[in-house]
Amino acid sequence: MSGILVYTKEEAVRNAFAVRKFTENLDVILVDENYDGNADFVINRTNDYRVGERFEKRGVRVFNSSSLSRLANDKQLCYEFMERHGVPIMPVNYEEVPAVKKSVDGHGGKEVFWLNEKEPFEKGFVYQKPCDTLGKDLRVWVLGGKIVCSILRESKTDFRSNFCLGGSAVLYEMNDEEKALVQKIISLVNADYIGIDLIFNGGHPVFNEIEDTVGARMVYSKTDIDIIKMYCDYIKKNAGL
Repeated sequence: MSGILVYTKEEAVRNAFAVRKFTENLDVILVDENYDGNADFVINRTNDYRVGERFEKRGVRVFNSSSLSRLANDKQLCYEFMERHGVPIMPVNYEEVPAVKKSVDGHGGKEVFWLNEKEPFEKGFVYQKPCDTLGKDLRVWVLGGKIVCSILRESKTDFRSNFCLGGSAVLYEMNDEEKALVQKIISLVNADYIGIDLIFNGGHPVFNEIEDTVGARMVYSKTDIDIIKMYCDYIKKNAGL
């Protein structure tokens, strides 16, 4: 059996290390999101649920599923889903200031803006009440429904804590409350390999987002965990290889 590894052309270049790890550990070919040929399984790294959906309609196993990809890559949809299931979030559709304005499909801290003045709601953005602990969040890597590791990210210069924007990162041991929140989120979603981001408000963890095509730079720089190989082994097992 052979599969396809789907990246946009731009992201394939930016994630050359991950592409190499996938192709070294699995019988896959790298294709872009326009590929419409045959495959025994699909690793969708595009953030576009429609890519996975196209193959699922043919009965092909997709990692992650299109349903997970759709939920994770629409912040409004995801916040509403989590709130409906009792997962704590910072209030959305927030009409006061200050506020955080986020593109519904943005990633890596891009298209996230701090607002000190009210503005009319713009389509394609979520308006959210800021947490009271800025520049700090927790990224948790989850594979096959199990927590692999967690890393605390902090920034002294930006309300966003993203590592790719210059924030610091340290390996972190979660407390019971943080673990319980992550486990609840895991129980609600059907995910193969994701990142779960928590922020902090009032001394408690709060859900921030799910990363569908979660990166691994921090894992490789801060731990000895070969997480992409682990993911490849998981794919072999779950794709019947």
